[in-house]
Amino acid sequence: MRALCFCAGFRTFPAATAFAAIVTTATATAQPDPTLDVVLGRAGVYVTEFQRQFSGIVAEERYVQDVKAVGSRCVAAGYLTLNCTNAANQVHSELRSDLLLVKAGAAAEWLQYRDVFEVNGQPVRDRTERLTRLFLDPSASSVGQIARIRNESARYNIGDVARNLNVPTFALTFLIPANQPRFKFKRTKERMPATVGPLSGAEGAFHVSTDVWVVQYEEVRRGTMIHTDHNKDLPSRGRFWIEPSSGRVLMTELVAENHEVRATLDVSYQSEPLVGLLVPIEMREWYDGRRSGSRIEAVATYGRFRQFQVNVDEKFLIKQ
Repeated sequence: MRALCFCAGFRTFPAATAFAAIVTTATATAQPDPTLDVVLGRAGVYVTEFQRQFSGIVAEERYVQDVKAVGSRCVAAGYLTLNCTNAANQVHSELRSDLLLVKAGAAAEWLQYRDVFEVNGQPVRDRTERLTRLFLDPSASSVGQIARIRNESARYNIGDVARNLNVPTFALTFLIPANQPRFKFKRTKERMPATVGPLSGAEGAFHVSTDVWVVQYEEVRRGTMIHTDHNKDLPSRGRFWIEPSSGRVLMTELVAENHEVRATLDVSYQSEPLVGLLVPIEMREWYDGRRSGSRIEAVATYGRFRQFQVNVDEKFLIKQ
């Protein structure tokens, strides 16, 4: 199957389920607005530090996927492929997973790994074996390990659009300083995420302070972050909701599309004082087959944040 692909001491914290960005407060003394370059620089520093800190945290994910409309025909469309067999077999799925940010490959690339331990209420039986293959196989190549982590994270996707970019922190990688030159950025007045109102039915649940900048981005360089199964470029675009004084990213939006399929992913972050950084609390997704009429909607919520570690000599360990 082809797929939309990018080729990402114990404490327990309560779950967060509201799709709402944190509301910031204005400073007591008015300060001149920084330039966009300054804000993007702060965001780059923030994301780099976020990856370092969040790599020590595991979150429990509840991920609900629904096929709202099954495509009338199957059309190959690169990594946005319409696959009728998948859509016909399953129209609703509920996953429970541990979500981890891990390094893989010689270049120490950060990837988010979805370790699914329950599917529609049934435990996943091969979990230990999968973790061993992914992280402890000394013969695994860097490229092979990265591919396996990404594919494993997409293992239980349903619907007629195959994809493996549906992890919450992926869009943040666009703000890493080394990646920013690939994009064109500008401020925008469009503040409401695409998936909030129609999907949730409650626009009022989403609040963003006027102090937060909404920065639009568009990928302009070749060799894009997302590409098709034939290794053709698939430029991405979207928006970031950034706190200009600190560079903290309160929300991300990612749109990837070609002439057959359009994917839209919005992710909201919330402050978690006990871990000292913003954490993803909800991800909302739409996948639309433009010619087939297919439709997939998904919502993932995150909670029970705790620490984890990998013992490379013995086993993979999540502190429960």
